Amino acid sequence: MPDYLTEILHACGDDAGALADYIPELASADPDRLAVCLSTIDGTLYRAGDSDTEFSIQSISKPFVYALALAEHGLDHVLDRIGVEPSGEAFNELSLERDSRRPRNPMINAGALAAHALVGDPGDDVDTRVERVRRLMSDFAGRELHVDRTIYESEMSQAYRNLAIANMLRSYGVISQHPRDVVHGYTQQCAISVTTSDLATMGATLAAGGVQPTTGKQVVPEQVARQVLSVMMSCGMYDAAGDWMTTVGFPAKSGVSGGILGALPGQLGMAVFSPRLDSHGTSTRGVRICTRMSADMGLHIMQAPEPARSTVRRDRTLRGPDGSLARVCSLQGSLQFGSVERVLRTVTDGMPIAVFVLDLRRVSSVNDVARRMLAEMLRRLQLDGADVALLDPDHVLHLSEQAVVRLPERWTSLAALEGYERV
Repeated sequence: MPDYLTEILHACGDDAGALADYIPELASADPDRLAVCLSTIDGTLYRAGDSDTEFSIQSISKPFVYALALAEHGLDHVLDRIGVEPSGEAFNELSLERDSRRPRNPMINAGALAAHALVGDPGDDVDTRVERVRRLMSDFAGRELHVDRTIYESEMSQAYRNLAIANMLRSYGVISQHPRDVVHGYTQQCAISVTTSDLATMGATLAAGGVQPTTGKQVVPEQVARQVLSVMMSCGMYDAAGDWMTTVGFPAKSGVSGGILGALPGQLGMAVFSPRLDSHGTSTRGVRICTRMSADMGLHIMQAPEPARSTVRRDRTLRGPDGSLARVCSLQGSLQFGSVERVLRTVTDGMPIAVFVLDLRRVSSVNDVARRMLAEMLRRLQLDGADVALLDPDHVLHLSEQAVVRLPERWTSLAALEGYERV
């Protein structure tokens, strides 16, 4: 993996973009910095280039502050104030819904200012709100992050447009705090320093349902992580979101300092860094690297594997000494609706049996719908008079006593099938 990442850095081509010169400190950044990093959801990092170089997180902070607002106040409360529809406009436009005056989504500046204002209690001062944001983002990264005061002061010296947006939000009642306080806090949020490795780890935390890969901490609830990834998928790349979805195809968020964060649910987080930007305010080389990696590694979310074809490891029907039939269905991998539906269809199409053995020893995970489907299958087999055996030493199925009312003690291993012959 490190060799592959190094190779794609060399192959990403010339950089025709431009630095974000409207922010003095970003205008002086080293334009030749280049890095890429992948983080698995169990905490393994693969990186190449300047992956330990610190830069300000900028708009990549938006998904995490949105996550904090959701975790603190719930989805309904946040939806009353911030929409989830793509704006089709640049990130710094005043994109508000015509009737409600909500910002169209939390990834544009108007929505991000509203999300920042939702953090904590309405009466919290700027420092208290910023500290809550800094702590959450540190939890995502797995290390203490800090606000770069130089970047913050540089951005505030040019924050006229964000101040105008905040004043409009205040006039429509979207935020209740003083507009200048909200902009001061939001600008500090954007000035938090990160590395490419930090961003990849933060992406992996979202990809793992809010569980930080190295600390194991549940940073945000799983439903919050899902909501954030959903909005990143449709809105994270601003007015280029549709193009990104079709060509790259995983949830992502860019920032004007040159970073791009991506997350593929259940698999990995990734980040790239290259300061020169395209007309959308996104790293030019970063987009090329993400496009190449998506194609090489099959990361497009619509290119998901079909677990239903590989879930059944072995399915055998055996005849016992007394002539009765026993069926042993051995599953593997990650069980979801599609894979378990195939199992149920296969089992119900078979001959009447006296014993059914469900072997889950090679199953890594079972989601909620698959768990309920399997439990109902076992219950109905019992109602039909079959003895049901469940080989689940790791308790991946989490069945309650109500779900499977009788598991014969002798069915603790396949040794109980001694004397049975394959039909």
